[in-house]
Amino acid sequence: MRAARLIRMALLIQSNPGLTAAALARELEVSERTVIRDAQALQEAGVPVRSERGRVGGYFLAPGYRTRLATLHPSEAETLFLSGLPSALRDLGLSEAAQTARLKLTATLLPSVRQAAESSVRRFHLDAPAWFREPATPVLLPELARAVWSDRAVELSYARPGREGAPSSAVTRVVEPYGLVLKAGTWYAVVRVPGSEGADRDGGWRTYRVDRITALGPAPGTQGPFARDPAFELAAHWEARSAAFARTLLRTTVTVRLTAGGLRRLPAVVDGAAVADALASASAPDSAGLVTLDLPAESEDVAFDQLARLGADAEVLAPAGLRARFREQAAALAALYSGDAEDQR
Repeated sequence: MRAARLIRMALLIQSNPGLTAAALARELEVSERTVIRDAQALQEAGVPVRSERGRVGGYFLAPGYRTRLATLHPSEAETLFLSGLPSALRDLGLSEAAQTARLKLTATLLPSVRQAAESSVRRFHLDAPAWFREPATPVLLPELARAVWSDRAVELSYARPGREGAPSSAVTRVVEPYGLVLKAGTWYAVVRVPGSEGADRDGGWRTYRVDRITALGPAPGTQGPFARDPAFELAAHWEARSAAFARTLLRTTVTVRLTAGGLRRLPAVVDGAAVADALASASAPDSAGLVTLDLPAESEDVAFDQLARLGADAEVLAPAGLRARFREQAAALAALYSGDAEDQR
């Protein structure tokens, strides 16, 4: 632990000459007394650290000296591609590796390039999770990430959600983990089931929510990494499969009549795939300017919640059960608002 801290301290001083003991203590999360002792340890190890007093004082390396610690370890280099996702790095257990990698990279940059890199960090930040949602890190995510990095096949157990209130079911299988995707605060694993490439329409590919993986371990009887498909591109695969997956969720069709305002607001209340299909089925406006269309939805419950946000700008025509629910809600709202607020007290 101390050796890693000493490396970080040397890199910090090389990248930012003149850092004070207080500044180093904040960066390293130690006391100033520890910084002074670590500086002495670096000197004893042959690193020419010197301290200067005064208004422009601080810690410096001897002129012309540069550490030999700036060569990136492969795991550190890989984390640089995720450096804009601090929450993702934390979930994967890579925060410390990424911080060390950034320090090593900064130490190798020319001053002008270093300033540009620091400027971009101050101006751009990507916060992946959605609003009003406390993200939870799946317990098995770091272990699964290690398998992804090393191309190691694993055996996992997965809790498959039930449909229409049915209990969930469990499945256990050996998979080759190709990648991890963070989507709106939720982690997904993209895997391939070996030996099933030609046996199903998905070519052996599966996508699992990581928080539904209940057990994870080495694949029985496997040694060394699996042979990764060199043509596989995670981003392209995810884009194609996520669009197809979104459509598989749309199992119900609702016929709805919309005002011009409702049609304009529709993309704000339903999923993008559903909007595209619905607009393709839309009729021409009638004499009152109303448009009728068939809206794909995940279920009648989801359609009710979504279309209720459009208020009187949407009229459900079918299915009959959903229309009845809106009629009941309208009657309940009419009764609730039938009098003045003072009359209800």
